[in-house]
Amino acid sequence: MTPHDGRSLRLFIAAELPDATRAALAAAIDALRRFDRERVVRWVRPEGIHVTLKFLGSVPPARVDEIRDALARAADGAAPFSLRPEGVGSFGGRRNLRVVWAGVGGDRDALGALEARVQSSIAALGFPPEQRPFNPHLTLGRVRDDAPQEARGVLHDALARFDAPPFAPFDVAHVSLMRSTLAPGGAVYDAIATFPLAAG
Repeated sequence: MTPHDGRSLRLFIAAELPDATRAALAAAIDALRRFDRERVVRWVRPEGIHVTLKFLGSVPPARVDEIRDALARAADGAAPFSLRPEGVGSFGGRRNLRVVWAGVGGDRDALGALEARVQSSIAALGFPPEQRPFNPHLTLGRVRDDAPQEARGVLHDALARFDAPPFAPFDVAHVSLMRSTLAPGGAVYDAIATFPLAAG
């Protein structure tokens, strides 16, 4: 169902994770929390973990239908494939640690091809293509802007020593148009449309 109350929607396109994968990542987050002694990380809700394919930003509701049509065409030409979470890392380096993530393994070529199809379909609607290379990851936590540099460094070093458990693979069989709603406890994500991968 598409909301049409006139307010802009904060949208992005993603490959969602099954509940079992989210549960495994939630266990990893619980293990990582003990390294965050200064409580400088905002850990994500497990239900919100996903692989981002394209961030659209603020979109008028009147444009949702054309986005849905473009994504349906993109998904119709892609086949399902398998991924798996793989290891734990971070962005920003020791002095400016910003994000804690799990890597993405499995059929990364198929994931890259799907991302390219999504980018192309959305670019045709006037959304600028990404300039940075596609770097798939699963965000587990974000460091607070006011976190002291020393705390960032301690956490960075602890993450480098963290031995992530092996994760089971999961199937990617659809892409989703996601809405991000800001709430007191952080952003809440929900799928307003899903599109099965139907090639072959």
